[in-house]
Amino acid sequence: MTEKSSETLINKTISFVKKELADAEGGHDWFHIERVYKNALHISETEQADKLIVALGALLHDIADSKFHNGDETVGPKKATEFLTSEGVSEEIIEHVVQIIKNISFKGGNKEQSFHSKELAVVQDADRLDALGAIGIARTFNYGGFKNRPLYNPDIQPNLQMSPAEYKVSEAPTINHFYEKLLLLKDRMNTETGRRIAADRHEFMETFLQQFYAEWKGKK
Repeated sequence: MTEKSSETLINKTISFVKKELADAEGGHDWFHIERVYKNALHISETEQADKLIVALGALLHDIADSKFHNGDETVGPKKATEFLTSEGVSEEIIEHVVQIIKNISFKGGNKEQSFHSKELAVVQDADRLDALGAIGIARTFNYGGFKNRPLYNPDIQPNLQMSPAEYKVSEAPTINHFYEKLLLLKDRMNTETGRRIAADRHEFMETFLQQFYAEWKGKK
């Protein structure tokens, strides 16, 4: 695929994703995709990864998040496949992008992903970075509000032993999500660039939690 045709495909993909996610929940909308896309391009600058696959994987990784489709993890890969096929993309590229979509998410339960590639590593780091730092905190509470979850309940402790199935249906307070996912991501980054950025964002979240608990107890 020539550079010009790749650029055209990426632009068409951007338009497709914007349309599909026009009414999405605020933490999983087009702006989330855009941030992941930009982070992925930044990380790929120091990685030996296929830039087109990275771009397509980042743009389509949440085209139909299972959280908003009754837990059905087949909807996203199907939508991505149908779109890329309609654009005449090769089966090899489509399969790689689909594998990124299937394996990118943190699923809890210490589940091992079944597919590995440099492109997945880049896009996964970019997606995980958007779950960290100030943006990560904002997205977490936005989704908690969307699901009408309590902010915090001292009587409900984080569960680090959940199976993937339990993780998917958990209704725990929003603060618990920091311990069940967000604070675990720093040590699960794949690339040096991802690790460096994640370290700063992780530290910011720890500072936030200290302030949160102090205010909760009426100490500040």
